[in-house]
Amino acid sequence: MAAALVFVVGSALLAWLSRRPLRRPGSHGFYRFFAWECILGLAVVNHTPWGSARLSPLQLVSWGLLAASVSLVAIGAATLLRRGGRNAGRGDAALYDWERTGVLVTTGIFAHIRHPMYASLLALTWGLFFQLPNWPAAGLAALGSALLYVTARRDEGECLAHFGAAYADYCARTRMFVPFLF
Repeated sequence: MAAALVFVVGSALLAWLSRRPLRRPGSHGFYRFFAWECILGLAVVNHTPWGSARLSPLQLVSWGLLAASVSLVAIGAATLLRRGGRNAGRGDAALYDWERTGVLVTTGIFAHIRHPMYASLLALTWGLFFQLPNWPAAGLAALGSALLYVTARRDEGECLAHFGAAYADYCARTRMFVPFLF
């Protein structure tokens, strides 16, 4: 009962935070909302083992992914905010203020991967899964990962429309989520 309440309240909060992107089906934020829902579902489904068997191999993998998630989002957000500049003229209402960058950021972590924040969400997704691997969690993790991929691809389309050939060149020399791999 408490888990259902957490999911409902969490979903309401995510819906409120995503209210503008949800009005724009097809935008990257639209798909990101559903990825966030999968992550919330994973947290609710797999909340019981937290802290138990801390040194088991699965827990070590989980905690490593969760730590990577925090690192990726912190480094990515700091770099984007510091170097992206705000583009007030980019009036897409589906974007959060910090997403309205006026400068294409290709340095720091962005020199290696295009989507450190989505990579962070992927690490979070699988970190939550490895807390207690089970079939419902596997389904949520797979769906969440697919939604994050679609989110990143939609984001790339939006960035290509905004930054043009410079973004296409950037995509040609970087990976989406994992340096040198993917």
